[in-house]
Amino acid sequence: MSEIISYKCPNCGGPLIFDPKKQKYACEYCLSEFNQKETESGEPQEPEAGKKKEGGEPVLYTCPSCGAEIVTDETTAATFCYYCHNPVILSGRLSGEFHPDYVIPFAMEKKRAVEIFEQWMKKKRFVPKAFYSEDQIEKISGVYFPYMLYSCRAEGSLDAKADRLRVWVSGDRRYTETQTYDVRREGTMPVKFVPRNALKKSNRELVEGVLPFETEKMKPFTMGFLSGFVAERRDMGEQEFSEEVKSEVRHFAEESLKSSITSYDSVRVQNQTVHLEEEKWEYALLPVWTLTYHDGAKDQMYYFTVNGQTGKVCGKLPVDRNKLMLLFLEIFLPVFFAMLIVGYLI
Repeated sequence: MSEIISYKCPNCGGPLIFDPKKQKYACEYCLSEFNQKETESGEPQEPEAGKKKEGGEPVLYTCPSCGAEIVTDETTAATFCYYCHNPVILSGRLSGEFHPDYVIPFAMEKKRAVEIFEQWMKKKRFVPKAFYSEDQIEKISGVYFPYMLYSCRAEGSLDAKADRLRVWVSGDRRYTETQTYDVRREGTMPVKFVPRNALKKSNRELVEGVLPFETEKMKPFTMGFLSGFVAERRDMGEQEFSEEVKSEVRHFAEESLKSSITSYDSVRVQNQTVHLEEEKWEYALLPVWTLTYHDGAKDQMYYFTVNGQTGKVCGKLPVDRNKLMLLFLEIFLPVFFAMLIVGYLI
């Protein structure tokens, strides 16, 4: 059985929500604020056992605040009660092998994410109004997406033949002198936190389009950071990314060694090796503000996302064909009529 945790204000019992702007936990009822240490020293509401259905079916939990049943899917780890709107954390989803190592807390609040969206949309002329209507904008959600992070130390060496040319002209003859050198390069490259989306149901472009995150600001995972946001648990492991990521790291290391050979006219690699040492996979929840829009006619999903730490924007937008047609008429009709008039006069 999974457990439900709802962080409560020690002063009035209201729900505590993590405030990205203040980096504190805030009570919306008595306006009290608490830091991480104060929250951890307090007592979250006693967890209650949830009612679970296996086999990919919806999972039901009982809200500890109002007693209503919360319906989630198997990867949701933090959500809201649809009745009393209190944030709840399904702690059992993030235990054992699914316990994250790190989290990057949201650094911007929803208001700022909405501002970024509205500024971005000003430059998009052909998007259907339904995508940026007031009701749609209200659906922008803060989601902690799961990422697997790969780290290692790459030890590489490269042997190459490098040519240096000297060209001169004497009389009516042109001379070329080629000097060939044996070149060797060796190096050690630390690799930290290469990310991979670890949620099957998420759109890979959506969650990887907002990369990179400032991983040096990651913090050890604490449940409280999830309060007030949606969080997803990973359902993919390192075995599903290992070969792809290792190949990517090796290629980067090889190119780095080769690019260090300069001041030659040509370079021919004879032999190169890259060994990956101290390999390590870790699991982190990273913050993304996201807005999705489903076009039923085309059965197509469009989205807008903002990196919840850096503000980087990524999106895939629908196109309003009527707006495009109006632009076409606006540009080409005057030209067409002008041609008709010129033809008539001639």
